[in-house]
This record gives sequence, C-alpha cells and structure tokens, in this order.
Amino acid sequence: MDPLKYIVPGRKRLPYGMMNFADIRQDNYYYVDKTRFIPMIEEADRFFFFIRPRRFGKSLTLNLLRQYYDVRTRDKFEALFGDLYIGQHPTPSRNSYLVLHLNFSGIGGELNDYRRGLDAHCGITFENFCKIYADLLPQDTLEGLRKANGAVEQLDFLCQACERAGQDMYLFIDEYDHFTNTILSSPESLRRYTDETHGEGYLRAFFNKVKAGTDSCIKRCFITGVSPVTMDDLTSGYNIAEILTLESDFINMLGFTHAEADAYLRYVLDKYTGSQERYDEIWQLIVNNYDGYRFSPKGEKLFNATILTYFLKNFATRHGEVPEEMIDENLRTDIGWLRRLTLSLENSKAMLDALVIDNGLYYNVADLSSKFNKQKFFDKNFYPVSLFYLGMTTLFNDYRMMLPNLTMRSIYMDYYNVLNRIDGGAMRYAPVYERFTQERDFESLVQNYFEQYLGQFPAQVFDKINENFIRCSFFELVSRYLSSCYTFAIEQNNSEGRADFEMTGIPGTDYYTDDRLVEFKYYKAKEAEKMLGLDAPLPEHVEQVHRYAEDTLRHFPNYKMRTYVVYICANRGWKCWEV
Repeated sequence: MDPLKYIVPGRKRLPYGMMNFADIRQDNYYYVDKTRFIPMIEEADRFFFFIRPRRFGKSLTLNLLRQYYDVRTRDKFEALFGDLYIGQHPTPSRNSYLVLHLNFSGIGGELNDYRRGLDAHCGITFENFCKIYADLLPQDTLEGLRKANGAVEQLDFLCQACERAGQDMYLFIDEYDHFTNTILSSPESLRRYTDETHGEGYLRAFFNKVKAGTDSCIKRCFITGVSPVTMDDLTSGYNIAEILTLESDFINMLGFTHAEADAYLRYVLDKYTGSQERYDEIWQLIVNNYDGYRFSPKGEKLFNATILTYFLKNFATRHGEVPEEMIDENLRTDIGWLRRLTLSLENSKAMLDALVIDNGLYYNVADLSSKFNKQKFFDKNFYPVSLFYLGMTTLFNDYRMMLPNLTMRSIYMDYYNVLNRIDGGAMRYAPVYERFTQERDFESLVQNYFEQYLGQFPAQVFDKINENFIRCSFFELVSRYLSSCYTFAIEQNNSEGRADFEMTGIPGTDYYTDDRLVEFKYYKAKEAEKMLGLDAPLPEHVEQVHRYAEDTLRHFPNYKMRTYVVYICANRGWKCWEV
C-alpha cells in the first residue's frame, strides 16, 4: 500500500479522546467551534459550576478556556483562535489571568487515601504554577509554598502570594467529584464520605479555602464534574458558584447539535471518501446509534461528542467503511454505576424492567434543578434523576426519561441478560446467523430468537414483557451477530409513524440494498391460541408495515425492500409472515 495515500494536504485529522485544545489546533485536527460561549460564560457569572456525563467534552472545554485566559499564551492567540468565533470577537479579559488548573481525576477513590492523593496532586500542580509564573510572583513564593503543609495550607499561601503581587487567578477544577464515583458504593464509604464533606472534613476545608480565595486573587472559577452530589454536600463550604448545568443558554455548550454533527459528517465524507453520495444513509445510521441526549425537556437533541467522533474516526480510517463495532467499549464501563446506584439485585432488575420493558422512567421535573445530597441520590424514587446526571438516560418530556439511542439500548439489554442469567453462548445463536449470511432467511432469525433466547425465561416473565422488550431484545441479539453486515433502527420516525424494527445492508458490503422492515406484535398467553391459529396476519398490520416501507423507498429507491409481520405469543409460539 502506498503510504502517500495517507498524506492529504488540507485534510484535518479527527480528535478522538483528545483533551488538549492547543494540540487540536496546532496539529490540524477538526474542531467544532464552541468559542461563542466564552462571552456568555463571562456575562453569566464569575464562579461557574457545570456538570455533564462522561465524554461530553468537559475537559476539552476547560483546556480551551485555559488557553484563552492564560497570560502566557498571549503570543499564541492568533494561531489558536484567529479563525474561530472568539478570535473575531475577543473579550477584554483574554490572556489576563494566571491560570491554576486542578484535575481530580488522578486522585485515588479510596477515602483513606484521598487526603494524601489531594495533597500530592495539589502539591505538584502548585509547584508547577509557581515555576511557570515565577517572574510574576514574589521571589520567595516557591520556597514559601514548600513550607506549607498540605493542599489546604498551600492554596491559602498561593492566594496570598498572588494578591501580594497584584495578580488575578482563574481557577479551574476538572472532575471535582471523581472520588465519589468509586466510593459511593457501601455504607462504610458513605459514612466516611460524609465526614469528608461535612463539618471539619478535609475536602470541605479545601473548598472553604477556594471560597476564601475569591475575596482576594481568585477572580474566576470554573468547576466541572459528572454529579452534583458532592457540590451539594459542600454547599456551605463553597456556595458562591452559579449552577448553569440546566440553563437554556448553555444546554448546547457541550455535545454536538444536529447542525454541528451534520457539518462534521459532511466534512468527513468530503475529505475521506470524496463524495457526499452516502450522506443520507450514514446520517440515519449515526442518528439511530448516537443521537438523543437532551438536557432540557424542550431542549434540542444532542450527540455525545466523543462517541460520535469515535464512529467518524473509525469510518474515516476505514476509508468510508462502516465500523463493525458501533459501540465505544468505554461506554460499557458505565453500567457499573447502575450496580452501585441501585445497591441491590432487586433494585437493579426493577430499574432495567422499567427501561427495557416499559420504555422509560417517570420523574419529577422539579427534581432536576433541586439540590440533593448523597442520601437522596441513592433513594430509589430519585433513581431517574441520578441516572440522568450520569448520562445513562435522557429526558423524553416533562414526565418521562428514556434510553437515548441504540447504543444505550444495547448496553442495557446486555446487562439485563446478565442479571437474568440468560445464556449468551455462541453455540445457541452463531450457527443460525452463519446460515443466514448465506441464505438470507429472516424467518430463521425469528425462530432462533424465540426458541433460544425467549425460551430461557420462566413462564411468569411473559405476563410482564411487551412489544418494546421484544424490539429491544431482538435488536440486541441480531446486532450482536450481524453488525458487520447491517445497520439497525428501532421505532424509527418516518412520515408514516414509527417502524418497529429495520435492518439495512451496509454500503460497500454484499448486503448493501438488502432492507428488512418488521412489524412486531406481542400477545399474552390468554390471546396466544387465537393468534397462533391465524393463517395470515391481520390486514391492518400488513397495511402498517407497507406504509413504513413506502416511506423508506421514497428516501432510498434503490433498496430491495422486504417486509414482515411477526407475532410473538407469550411462550406458546410465534408466527412470521413475509408480506
């Protein structure tokens, strides 16, 4: 292979997992311009608290702000920001602060090590701060810092040194709640957590010093994390920050809007495939798999920035082929939070039942903006809000939360199967899917699903499950074995309604243009005999699936469409008709 094909003048690389804004800009990576929010942040408040789920771009946002405000990057302003919104509309405060950036992600999660970890991280960071700004601080600053004992005393000393020098500080704290993500899992840890965040606890004392510093040199402070729990427990220790997490003006500050994702995809198609011909298909694919995060009941749906970039980078490096693995494996680690949050197997099963069977969790919209501490966080009536802040559900409307996309449905169904001890061994499924790749017989997949998957459940489960569960579980199984051949959609919106299930051959494969559209119907045991006795599906079901198919063909007239009506009749039997 010619190595020169990888060197394309003017083509930007794709920054998956990158958090350093300067590297992105200087090394020619694609950047979605979010700098328009800088004047808005300045206008909103001096002390800023903002939380989002993991991988939404919090660390990159803080790094962007560091580069913008640091006095040491003044000579890099044009290179970093010149062609961005803020480069054309700079604020008077640019490059006017000494920047202190603390990142708590590297501090150990065990409370018995937390003080030592905080002291170590702050000690190194504070020393580096003194060296970087040595010519702007009193001559004895570093020597004096080393005499101070621990993070709390050192922060106090550093603030006094900056004040004596007449220097303003911008303090950034990234992942301020990192240690809570690993300790909020047992009664003992909860007790010790309380000791640290209340009374004379060390973490509380640290934030008291941050608050005290705002009376002197700390002119601005920006704190990010995943959960508001720690901040609410620290409220009296640090109660000056404006919490703008759910404010409408800042809803789109992190994550990608549809317009931003659209431009991103078109860029990748243009620069890495040379054609926009497949735009509609790829756009539908990424919407189904990665869209759907909403941080206000009436807010715009957003893409998780890191996860979308994961797909686009893999798509680009494969020269326009859809990646076989649509799920960023890092996401699967998030399910551990569900185990910690629910505290018991019974609670976990109840939560999963609500999400994969009932298709959502009801919540009180007032709870989104109310303050809450650890006790409320682990209250099962508060689970929906806790999961929302963790990025494991999203807002559907003012009353209900849902799983945002196919990626999260797959992860939750996988966990559901684990908790219910459903055998996922390949011998149950793989032979049928191997034959399908040769014969393309959809009915065999339905038979395998009913006999090998549903056949493992006890009879009482069939009184509880519904069509949503059938759609989700069938999707999880089929996507497990056919993700290199097809893309999938569940309840995909079209002009005729919401199609239950659709699988579409991936462009560039032998399966391209093969499209199967399925209308699932589920019947409980009392109706099973009647429905299994039918020689043909009900006319209204046939008409329904045909309408959906016609809509797909209007958009993609080259597809070879095949339509099915499937009846799952409790544990009594199944019917599959091609119609």
